[in-house]
Amino acid sequence: MSDTAPVIVTALMGAQDFAWADALRRAHFPPERNHIPAHITLFHHLPPSALAEVAQRLRGLCAGPPPPARLTEVMMLGRGVAYRVESPDLLAMRQELAEAFSGLLTPQDQGRPRFHITVQNKVSPEEAKALAAVLCATFKPRPLAIAGLAAWHYRGGPWDLAMKVMFRG
Repeated sequence: MSDTAPVIVTALMGAQDFAWADALRRAHFPPERNHIPAHITLFHHLPPSALAEVAQRLRGLCAGPPPPARLTEVMMLGRGVAYRVESPDLLAMRQELAEAFSGLLTPQDQGRPRFHITVQNKVSPEEAKALAAVLCATFKPRPLAIAGLAAWHYRGGPWDLAMKVMFRG
């Protein structure tokens, strides 16, 4: 039987950056809503029928070197806080995937993405502003390691890993 769960595509952080980001997420995300680890979303919803092609394309993209990336600022999400991730090379990879899946993209995935790592979400605007102030006080832009790409099944709670591939170049 084929899987009917939508597919989410993410970039995977290097081990040190992931440990840092996931610890922040566990510390500040409402625990009853924190079902997934820290991540960088490339696509929010692709049809499950596209998974084989998604996997093939992710393997092709990861045959090369990892894309350089940087954390550039603390950003407000309205009812949450995130770190902005800038990476022209990762954006180019995402654009290549968007072109390949253009007829399958939801409106949310059709626009230009704002890559980020969510630290907190689904809190009051006041709580989000307070955390943003704390994070901004010590934030310095810095490199961020992107180690691979992954596809996940979304079933309403924790995501199920469908496949992942690490950059080899």
